[in-house]
Amino acid sequence: MNQLKGTIITIQSHEGLSMVKVKANDLIFTSIVLDDSTTADWLEIGKIVKLLFKETEVIISKDVELNISIQNRLPCIIQSLNIGVLLGELHLLFGETIVRSIITANACKQLNLKEEDNILALIKTNEISISPDD
Repeated sequence: MNQLKGTIITIQSHEGLSMVKVKANDLIFTSIVLDDSTTADWLEIGKIVKLLFKETEVIISKDVELNISIQNRLPCIIQSLNIGVLLGELHLLFGETIVRSIITANACKQLNLKEEDNILALIKTNEISISPDD
């Protein structure tokens, strides 16, 4: 599981859901939370939280000018990759943090991924969980 620490900068709530923006590594992340400030006391602006997302939810693009709906776009450098028969595991350098991605071996070959490549890691808003940093 990937984990980043960040600070909540905005919260927009409606009918028990919250759209939460968190600043981590000088980037703004967006997440949907199935809570609001009445059900989660840690959900407040300025609170330090953990952003959690699975390796299998990190999408890779070599094209940085994408016109798509994915909000969470992390500029990264491929630090290492291990391409197996079915899957490829990538270790991505996002600032000082390592983010892991698992994609198909076929996708790795199609994108011609190599160490030191600049890529964009993409994570859908609904795939990022937030938890208090206790």
